[in-house]
Amino acid sequence: MMQSAVLLLLICGALSETHPNEDKPAQFCDASLPMTVGALTEKVANLIDKMTQMEKELTELKSITQGTPKVAFSAALYETGSGDTGPFNTATPLKYKKVFANFGSNYNPATGIFTATVKGVYFFRFTMYNNVRSTPNSVLILRKNEEQIVSLWDLSGTDANDTGSNAAVLSLEAGDTVHVELMANRQVYDDQAHYNTFTGFLLFTI
Repeated sequence: MMQSAVLLLLICGALSETHPNEDKPAQFCDASLPMTVGALTEKVANLIDKMTQMEKELTELKSITQGTPKVAFSAALYETGSGDTGPFNTATPLKYKKVFANFGSNYNPATGIFTATVKGVYFFRFTMYNNVRSTPNSVLILRKNEEQIVSLWDLSGTDANDTGSNAAVLSLEAGDTVHVELMANRQVYDDQAHYNTFTGFLLFTI
């Protein structure tokens, strides 16, 4: 009601200023004006409600987008040079030292281990390359903590230059680790073409 009265006074004042030569400017504020002001007030109130709702939704959207950690990494085995990795007497985590991206710094190139900092669903992919015709073979294992998830296997033979890849979507708790392991007595080859890679990123938190 107060808003209606204020709007009515403002309209009357504006009409008075636009008609300075009129003897009775109040004639413009006849009985129809309160109805007009009431309709305008209702429209303004509706617009305010809509704006308030939009601001609330925008705030919620910002909270979602800004609150989601940005986690993604991709790395290759050799940073410089070329050569074989392995064979080793025991199963060994591969250290992918050529880091292309490491958003969130969850991947450690010194150890080859990715550590989840938030509970969520993650995607991982790794590739393997072997350029030898004789033994040893190439066998890689993707491990979540110490659990074997998926593997790659190349049986050396009369052909050379074999490659492969595998991937998995994993549910991780904060503190869980993921790495690629080279099986004992196996080897892989890499150079500046970066055949052996390890990639992962957060799909969504849970």
